[in-house]
Amino acid sequence: MRRWRDRYGAGPLHLLSLLACFALAGYAFLQASHGPLPLRMAVWFVGALIAHDLVLFPLYALADRSLTALRPRRTVRDPGAVNYLRVPALLSGLLLLMFFPLILRRSEGPYGAASGLDQAPYLGRWLLLTGLAFGISAVLYAVRARRGPGPSPAA
Repeated sequence: MRRWRDRYGAGPLHLLSLLACFALAGYAFLQASHGPLPLRMAVWFVGALIAHDLVLFPLYALADRSLTALRPRRTVRDPGAVNYLRVPALLSGLLLLMFFPLILRRSEGPYGAASGLDQAPYLGRWLLLTGLAFGISAVLYAVRARRGPGPSPAA
């Protein structure tokens, strides 16, 4: 087993799970290639990859760096407020990314034709979920700050 780790860099379970992921991705690719619009799906995938890696990732990395630069040095009573902003912001951003055509009412025709439903409640629900996420995070931060610091790491 030691020789395996020295040569491969991880355990055999890592290799097995990696092969399973590649098999699942290959299966998904084959299923998508037999669909009605494989070229359109490939263009969408490449566009999403470029939009995320070249536009979105630098923007939210800059926002995160700005948040961490603005905060004061951590004190014993400060449990790290930045983490209590990151999680709800991530959840809100992911929901917006997944449902932006419905939230911004950009697919009224196709959505209404396919589902028979209206897009009107999506903006309100997204705002409600965003508010709840930040509210719960604020309560958790207040509880943790009030309790004081947890056990300190061993020096």
